[in-house]
Amino acid sequence: MLLKDKVVIVSGIGPGLGIKLAIEAAREGARGLGIGARTAAKLDEAQAGVREVNPSCQVFKAVTDIREAAQCRALAQGAQRQFGRVDGLVNSAFFWGAPATADGADLKGWKDVMDTNVIGTMNMTQAVVPIMKAQGGGAIVNVSSMATVKPHTGEAGYAASKGALNVVSKYLAAELGASNIRVNVARMGWMLGVPVQNYVSHAAREQGVPEKQFYDAVAANIPLRRLVTDTECARAALFLISDYASAITGAILDANGGETFPA
Repeated sequence: MLLKDKVVIVSGIGPGLGIKLAIEAAREGARGLGIGARTAAKLDEAQAGVREVNPSCQVFKAVTDIREAAQCRALAQGAQRQFGRVDGLVNSAFFWGAPATADGADLKGWKDVMDTNVIGTMNMTQAVVPIMKAQGGGAIVNVSSMATVKPHTGEAGYAASKGALNVVSKYLAAELGASNIRVNVARMGWMLGVPVQNYVSHAAREQGVPEKQFYDAVAANIPLRRLVTDTECARAALFLISDYASAITGAILDANGGETFPA
C-alpha cells in the first residue's frame, strides 16, 4: 500500500478532488487522516467514504477556512495530537472566482482568489512545517492547474494564483529540503467527477448540443482522448507524498491525460 501507516492532512474536502484524496489515501493504507473543509457536512461525507474503504483508518475533522491561519493551525495540531505526527499534506482547497478576462477583471476579485489559493495554501503549509521539522521530515503536494500553461477564457485570475503557487512551491522545496521535507506540485486539467459533470451538462445545454458531443470535443484535445477522473488525479497527487517519490522535490507532475506538457 502506497501510504501504509502514514498520517495525511487534506484541505479542501469537497465533491470533487478533495473527497477522492481522502478516500484514496485511506484505500492506500493511511492510518490517520486530518481533513478540513468549510462545511461540516462535507467532512462527514468524506469520513463515511473513508470508513467504506478502510474501517481502520481514523479521521480527525476540523471545519477549516484556509484563509484563517488559526483554523489551519487547529487542523494541523489536532491531527498531530490525535495521531502523533503528520507525514503528508495535500493542499487541495481553492477558490476559482468569477470568470473574466485579464484586461477587464475586477481586481478585488483577484485578491479574493489569491487569498485562498496562495495565502491560504501558505497558511496551511506554515501550520504543518514546524510539525514536520520536529519529527524529521514529511511531504507536501500543492494542487495546480493546466490553466497556468494553457490559457482558457475567463480563468486569468485563477491561473495567476496557481502560477504563483507553482513558483512558491519551488522556493519551499529549496528551503525545506535540508529538513527532509519534500514539496511538489500536481498539475490537474479536466477531471471527470461531479463538478465537471455538472459543468458539461450546463455547457451542453447552453450550446444546444448533446452532452456526449461536448465531451468528445474536449477529449479530442487530450492525448489520451478522454477526461481523466478525479480519482486518477488524486492517486497521482498521493504518489508525490508517498515514499515512492522520496527522490522528488520541486517538481510539477502533470496529471491531465497529457493535455499539458511541462512548459
